[in-house]
This record gives sequence, C-alpha cells and structure tokens, in this order.
Amino acid sequence: MVVGAAVGDALGAPFEFGPAGAFSARFPEPGCGGEMSGGGGWDPGEATDDTQMAVLVAESLVEQGGLDLPDVFARFQRWAAGDPKDIGLQTEDVLTNGMPWDRAAAAHFRVNRHAAGNGALMRASTSAVHFARAGRPATMDAARRIAALTHGDPAAWEGTAIFHELVRLALDGVGLLPALRALPDVLDLVHPDHRPRYATVLAADWHPDRATEFNGAVWPCLGSAVWALRTTTGYEEAVRAAIDLGGDTDTVAAVTGGLAGAFHGRDAIPARWAEPLHVPLPGFGGRALCLPELTTLARRLEAGPG
Repeated sequence: MVVGAAVGDALGAPFEFGPAGAFSARFPEPGCGGEMSGGGGWDPGEATDDTQMAVLVAESLVEQGGLDLPDVFARFQRWAAGDPKDIGLQTEDVLTNGMPWDRAAAAHFRVNRHAAGNGALMRASTSAVHFARAGRPATMDAARRIAALTHGDPAAWEGTAIFHELVRLALDGVGLLPALRALPDVLDLVHPDHRPRYATVLAADWHPDRATEFNGAVWPCLGSAVWALRTTTGYEEAVRAAIDLGGDTDTVAAVTGGLAGAFHGRDAIPARWAEPLHVPLPGFGGRALCLPELTTLARRLEAGPG
C-alpha cells in the first residue's frame, strides 16, 4: 500500500498537468523499462509532496503512539517552511496563515469556499494502513480528522474516509471485486450531503471523461483511481492507466498506486519502479527516505493504533 502509493506518485510527477496519453506515448510498451526517468523538475524516483506529507503523518503516528493532530499539523508546518518543490496552494495557505491547528483550515474555507481539492486524499496511504485494524468506523473517522487539518470542505473528508475504508477491506483480505461490490455499503456511511457525488464517480459505469471537475478535485481523483482498478488486472496496468488520464497525474497515480498495491500486493509493484524511489523531507535536515526506510516505516504502521 505505502510503497505502491509512493511509486505511483514518483512515476506520475513528470507528467503533471500534461495531456492525456502522454505516458504511453513516451513508453508505449509495458515493461520496456526506463519509465522512472524523472523530468519536469523531478529526479528519477523522487516522490512529491503527496508522499512527503504521507511520511510526516506516518512518523507522527509511530512516534506519538497514535493520532496527535497538533503534532501532525506542526510537522506539516515545518515541512512547508522548508521550501518543498511542490505544495498545493490551499495547503500552503492553511499551513502559513498563522491560525492554530484546529482553526486554520476552517478559516481558509470560510473565506475561499473552495477546499475540495485532493490534497488530503493524496497523503492518506500511511494513515489508512495504521488505522485499518481499528475497523470501519474508526478508520473512516481518523481519515476525516486528518483531512480536516488542511481541508475545510467536508467533501474532502468524505473522499479520504472512503479511501481509508477501501484500504481496510484490502488489508483485511477482501478481494478487489468484493470490495467494489461493497461500495454501496461504504457510501451509506458518507454524509448525505456528499453521498450522491461519490456515488456517481464510484459507479461501475463511470468514466473519467464524464468528470465535471479537473481531477485535482477530490471526487474525480478518487473516482479515476477506482476506475483504473476496475478496468485493469494488475498494479502496473492500473498506474499506467491513471497517468494516461493526464492532469494531476502524480496524485491520481498515487491514489491509484496505493489501492493497487493494497489489492494486488507488494510483488505486483515492478522492482524497476520501486528501487529508485526516494522521499525527500524538506525542513527536516536534509533527510530522505529510500525504499528500505519507507518499507520499515510501513511495517511499523501496520502495528495499528497505539
């Protein structure tokens, strides 16, 4: 799950805001090699803010023995002050507006009224693993609370909660097709104000071409990831399909890669994609996690809530 999300992030980063089909145009043959080549300001295998923030959540959960929201927010602030290569405009505003952890996102939302980006969903791989053993209500509640640190729109909370629950099903041994069939039950736990939009993008007949927003929004981002899983048979194929949608390719591929890793397993992730992986942590003394460190962190998360 954690490695799959990070690999999707790093693989999709060079194609961000590019046209549909750009990945396959550059790498037409699956398995041909060379795909993790970097570009667009990213080194080969370099993870973006998606994975960097996921690592910060993970390290807080592990070091604090559970969910400490002020601590997570403080780590986010330290990271934002470290001048990361990429940071969402909304996230940056919330982390630098001078408001305390429990008011910053709400203050942003009151002023802007637009806060349903995918910036909370993109970093949810690690928290989803940590809370999976706690059961459905607990994992969905944790997702909402962590999302609310930077996103004041409840739509972002609900999308992250659905993602957490899909990961829980995968790690509980539920196969992909049964998990997809369980989506109506999951949607019953989504706030009624947001249930219809998620029901639309998670429906079996939905296609990303039918999205009414850019896939930087939480609804089409999650819907595109589920579509990529639903229409493919393995990790590599799913991530390729996600990146080929164009737009916010690093995040759509990170969400897809996390779910694909959870359902298809670690061995499904190509070694040629995973081995170059590295996750810089701006603001933290030049630290960077490579694949072994990221794997160790994921295993520590698996112990569940403290």
